[in-house]
Amino acid sequence: MDATVTNTTSEGKTWGGGNKPLKASYGKLMMWFFILSDGLSFSGFLAAYGFSRFKFIDAWPIADEVFTHVPFTHESYPMIYVAFMTFVLIMSSVTMVLAVDAGHHMKKNKVIIYMFLTIIGGAVFVGSQAWEWATFIKGDYGAVETKGGKILQFLNTDGERVALADFAATLPGERVQHESKNGIWYDSEKALPTYTIDEVKAGFAANPDLLIRIQTLTAKGEKTILSREESLLRLNRDAVGVVEGANLKHNEYGTPLFADFFFFITGFHGFHVFSGVLINLIIFFNVVLGTYERRGHYEMVEKVGLYWHFVDLVWVFVFTFFYLV
Repeated sequence: MDATVTNTTSEGKTWGGGNKPLKASYGKLMMWFFILSDGLSFSGFLAAYGFSRFKFIDAWPIADEVFTHVPFTHESYPMIYVAFMTFVLIMSSVTMVLAVDAGHHMKKNKVIIYMFLTIIGGAVFVGSQAWEWATFIKGDYGAVETKGGKILQFLNTDGERVALADFAATLPGERVQHESKNGIWYDSEKALPTYTIDEVKAGFAANPDLLIRIQTLTAKGEKTILSREESLLRLNRDAVGVVEGANLKHNEYGTPLFADFFFFITGFHGFHVFSGVLINLIIFFNVVLGTYERRGHYEMVEKVGLYWHFVDLVWVFVFTFFYLV
């Protein structure tokens, strides 16, 4: 039996697009395939975040209490700096659109200007995200961790958070950090917290206007604030250690799972932005050297523009689900 041969030429109309199927070049099609696969990755991460947040809703931090910092000021401005970062990234997407449009019209100088502004916007975003990470890791108020891994936070009678530095007592005695040369398995002790649990307990007992907030939600969906008597009982009975800032194991704001997702999702996105800045720099210098002018088209600018818009769109979803909801 003779084999059936399918005509795959443009004349046969099986594919119909020749070397430009769907009226797009091979390079742009491959960029779309990459964007699709990468979009599925981010979708999986955000879905996992949503399920975890729903499961551990009581222990989940309140975003307005976590992301309150603005550089060069010690005031509390919930979500303001994150909103600024979002605005910068969106505006860099606008300048990228203008660069692509200028390329379509073969206006080299305008492509240079708009590409440069896009790179600056991306660099500002990456730098801001690095600063946000450093602030999140360092912490703001400090808290106490219980035997079961729960977090106890301190408030005054007005319901405002109080830092450990504002009330912790200073007790006599020398604290020595364990070194690897002195212990079993040659394991060094992690950096010591600023205050010991005994100093926190003593300071709390000496300040009658302090209360403790636990992670359990009330009927109104707010964290439960204990009475003075309950606060003293919970602190003396359950507290085992001091937590300052956040890492992959401890988190003064709530469950460590929140910090895990924060580092992974925002870090993964930040890597995309950083990579985009580097790629844009390469394309920018090619534009300056006149590479695409000699080719007669600026398709490379359009292809990196697709990637940059994708990175911008992903951040809109991250910003919405991680910071706002």
